Amino acid sequence: MGGRPSPPPTIVYSPPPPPPAPPTPVPTQSLQTQTALNEVSGAQQRLNMELGAQLDRTNAEFFAGQDIRKTQATGAEERLRLGTLGEQERATTVTRGEQERLGIETTGVQYRAGLETAGEQERLGIAATGTEQRATVGKTAEETRATDLQQEMFRRYKENRDYEQAQRQYRT
Repeated sequence: MGGRPSPPPTIVYSPPPPPPAPPTPVPTQSLQTQTALNEVSGAQQRLNMELGAQLDRTNAEFFAGQDIRKTQATGAEERLRLGTLGEQERATTVTRGEQERLGIETTGVQYRAGLETAGEQERLGIAATGTEQRATVGKTAEETRATDLQQEMFRRYKENRDYEQAQRQYRT
């Protein structure tokens, strides 16, 4: 083992296989069949689209009619509801007015009865007060006359006394 390395092994490749042979055209009906199928499919698709459009128009007309009928029915129901509400409101207003009139009438009757009672009490009070006042005025007048008489008598007494004193002094 001397000091030299051994040479690398040589690899020998086998020659590549020949390319495949070109396909051999074989006459078939697949192209004609596919073309016919495409035509039939297109015709079917057009027919389906026409039928779909026809159904859409029919549905649009039907549902538009349905919407109109629904709106008309809703309007009729609303008018009936409003009519009923109006009748109820009018009946309530009539009843409320009658009750208010009865309340006012009752209040008026009570007020007039109170005034009548107050008037009678006042007349009785005035009559009693009038009698008392007349008695008081009579008594006051009587006392005033007595006082005036006393004052007049005292004045005359003083006048007479003064006169007599003056006469006495004149004589003396």
